Amino acid sequence: MATADTLLSNRDHERFTRQGWVLFVIMGVVWGVPYLLIKVAVEHLSPALIVFGRTIIAAVPLLAIAVWRGELRGALAKWPMVLAFAVLEMAIPWVLLTHAEVHLPSGLTGMLLAVVPLIGALVAYLLGDRYALRPLRVAGLVIGLIGVGLLVATDLRGEAPVLAIVEIVIVCIGYAVAPFVASRQLSDVGDIGVVALSLSMVAVAYAPAAWITRPTARVPGRAWLAVVGLGVVCTLIAFVFFFRLIAAVGPARATWITFINPAVAVAVGAVLLDERITVFTVLAFVVISVGLFLGTRGQGDRVGRSVQVAGSVER
Repeated sequence: MATADTLLSNRDHERFTRQGWVLFVIMGVVWGVPYLLIKVAVEHLSPALIVFGRTIIAAVPLLAIAVWRGELRGALAKWPMVLAFAVLEMAIPWVLLTHAEVHLPSGLTGMLLAVVPLIGALVAYLLGDRYALRPLRVAGLVIGLIGVGLLVATDLRGEAPVLAIVEIVIVCIGYAVAPFVASRQLSDVGDIGVVALSLSMVAVAYAPAAWITRPTARVPGRAWLAVVGLGVVCTLIAFVFFFRLIAAVGPARATWITFINPAVAVAVGAVLLDERITVFTVLAFVVISVGLFLGTRGQGDRVGRSVQVAGSVER
């Protein structure tokens, strides 16, 4: 019976390819925007309605594409794993993240989410990747966290509600584990089919709560536009690229985008909300860049498809 360690030992060392870096930057930018959009939407709409809105907007066109490409049948054949991915990556994290942002500054939220790569590295190590916690990568992770801390240092003055902190911790766990479900169990299923079915499941699950919590007063147009932006840019487009990022760099290193997201959130705030960029902002960008450079050197994330193959052999 083949084991994960045996298969992993046969893999060559991997580095970030040019395609990997392009996808990494795209995802870092695209998923740096939701902080602002959620903040705008949650002032007038319930978390359940926001989650339903972004999922249904993305699910409808993706379902049509999945049917046209013949990928929906493959996703349906593995619906339990698709459901697990949907719960870990969307259903639980999105509603908790949206609710937490009622109480937390967006910068502090971004900093807390930056622990996702640490959890991802631990998950990779537990799944058999001996190099996931090697010293150079750990050093990169720590330096990256320091950079994010500098970026949002001003947000630490207030006292964050304990419940909101707990919600973000749960979000981090979901975001860290979900890519491994996709890599190990869904790598042989079309990306569009998986995303379309996942979003549809979440939309159906949240439809009753969205109806119950629908607004009774007039909602400003910017709130609805924020939901549309979440659905089209941060969900539909983002997940198409996210699956390609997992395939290119592996599930653990794909979570490193959470180091770039807070930086993007600050930049978007500066452009759209006229927020001031300080010397700490510039310093944070430099520190984050150093952390990314160290953490992505040398051994790649080798647990991805090889562990998926090992799991299928063992079963």
